[in-house]
Amino acid sequence: MTTFESSTGMPLDAATLMSTILEGILYGFSLLMFIGTMWIFTYKRRMRDTNWPTIAVATLLFLLSTAHMVVGIIYVENGLVSYRDTFPGGPVAYFADLLQGLFVVKNAILVLQTLLGDGVVIYRCYVVWQSVRIIILPCIMWCGVAVFGVCMVYSMSQPQVNDSTNFFLDATTQWITTFISFTIATNLLSSGLLAYRVWTIERRVSTSRTTKNKIPILRVFVDAAVLYSAAVCSSLISFVCSSSGMYVMADLVIPIIPIAFYMVFIRIAMSQNTFAHHQITQEEQQYFLT
Repeated sequence: MTTFESSTGMPLDAATLMSTILEGILYGFSLLMFIGTMWIFTYKRRMRDTNWPTIAVATLLFLLSTAHMVVGIIYVENGLVSYRDTFPGGPVAYFADLLQGLFVVKNAILVLQTLLGDGVVIYRCYVVWQSVRIIILPCIMWCGVAVFGVCMVYSMSQPQVNDSTNFFLDATTQWITTFISFTIATNLLSSGLLAYRVWTIERRVSTSRTTKNKIPILRVFVDAAVLYSAAVCSSLISFVCSSSGMYVMADLVIPIIPIAFYMVFIRIAMSQNTFAHHQITQEEQQYFLT
């Protein structure tokens, strides 16, 4: 029995299987929300009126989550079926081996999905603030996420000197901890700046509206940020506690990122449709329709 197995109550094969099943459930929700996003941004719209950047981002989020889901299924099939009786140590040893190519690919997709999600929030901050100085620190932190993410994936692909079968004792630990910490900090900072700016805009224009939206756009941003941050924080806590729940939460982050952003995309599109029937200020147009 490895050190990892004795420090956790759930074997790695069970944790990996559970993570794939739960990820599949959330992936189904993200698929429905992706279809809804495509429909609401393209239905009865002319080519020049279509928000192509938003569609491109939504598509990339969907493709990355789909790729991760496919790789995860193959990874589970290899560990539990194909190499169950041939891999030394069985399924638990297979899933504990950081050098497995599919495991490295899964984490590379996680890094790309995280960078895309954080990048969208930072860009939205620039749109609503219209100031490069506001996003200087978030951009620096985003670069840190990229650097530590690349180091994390590279470290996983290299043989470990101490214990290559223990996810929480090898040299990858420092990169994983720093990557997750920077991701949380970047998301909280960017989302906080975005929420504050939206709040000030909402206050400024609230007196000029003849009708109010039933679901304030600020609440949607906050809900999306909380959902994203809660998932990443759970991953960090699980990792710090040397729990196999880290495997579960890391996989769940992948579909949660697009779900959080589809919430925002759909709400913005609904706001555009609402604004088509009501007079709005120029500042609102600049934010919602960009």
